[in-house]
Amino acid sequence: MNVTPLISGIGFFLLAHIIVFFQLNGQFKWGWFKEHEWVMVIIGIPISFLYLWGTKYTVQGLDGLLWPTRFIGFGIGMIIYALGVSYFFNEGINAKTFISLGLAVLLVCIQVLWKN
Repeated sequence: MNVTPLISGIGFFLLAHIIVFFQLNGQFKWGWFKEHEWVMVIIGIPISFLYLWGTKYTVQGLDGLLWPTRFIGFGIGMIIYALGVSYFFNEGINAKTFISLGLAVLLVCIQVLWKN
């Protein structure tokens, strides 16, 4: 495992998922997002680069393995979404969501820390 590209890849995934949260859900909270759909679509282009770089560097950091990269990206997305919905939409984190988040964190930890 090469830690530097792995950290970079995780950072790109984090940034991409944060931006996507606002891109997709901003329309339900702020009128500007709803009125400017084309801006949201165009923002998809730089977001795609973030996901490409996240995948590239996470795969490099995990010595060429693809499956762990997918699970890491998924787990990060679950965590960001749950935190965003809880904070911005006051949906709270009930027992089912808390357990799901715990599983997402566990999934990321298994993929990053478990040595083959």
